[in-house]
Amino acid sequence: MILIGSLTSPYVRKVRIAAAEKRIELQLRLEDVWGDSSSIGQLNPLGKVPTLVMEDGGTVFDSRVIVEYLDQLTPVHPLIPEKGRARIEVRCWEALADGLMDAAILARLEVALRPESERSPAWIARQMKKVDAAIDALATGLGTQEWCCEGKFSLADIAAGCALSYLDFRFPDLDWRSGNAALSQYADKLLRRPSFVETQPPAP
Repeated sequence: MILIGSLTSPYVRKVRIAAAEKRIELQLRLEDVWGDSSSIGQLNPLGKVPTLVMEDGGTVFDSRVIVEYLDQLTPVHPLIPEKGRARIEVRCWEALADGLMDAAILARLEVALRPESERSPAWIARQMKKVDAAIDALATGLGTQEWCCEGKFSLADIAAGCALSYLDFRFPDLDWRSGNAALSQYADKLLRRPSFVETQPPAP
């Protein structure tokens, strides 16, 4: 299978980490969705990465859908509980982490893609307020637990790790670690896992 994506997208990284943890081999094909020559629209009508191209040529898109598909391919290291409250808890953690990434990316794009005269400080502040709230929720939800759900590594931890490391990558001045010692130690523990080390984005 071929994964269309970039080395800096936290959503692509989430899929790559899930595949590594599941021992599923994916061929990564790099795509710049902002480039004039991008052909991502031919595979994903939303023009986004990650997009997974399956063996039969069909495509799956959105990181949440792709990860769920990968998790069902093999029983090796299940990442999403099959049913019940545990499944909902894992998906809620993922939604929280993805929401953090959504807001952070929107704030960053406002600066990266717009001339200074066209930027909206109010919009950026609104997104960063969501980031701050999500960090607080992650810290509160984790508490002193080793992992997010049921005492074992899951998709919840992959999503949370991708979100927190994206802040380190794109918002080094945010200093989210101050006052969040347990969450910071948790993130560092995740970043030492081989699947996270292998998918570390290049230096900005």
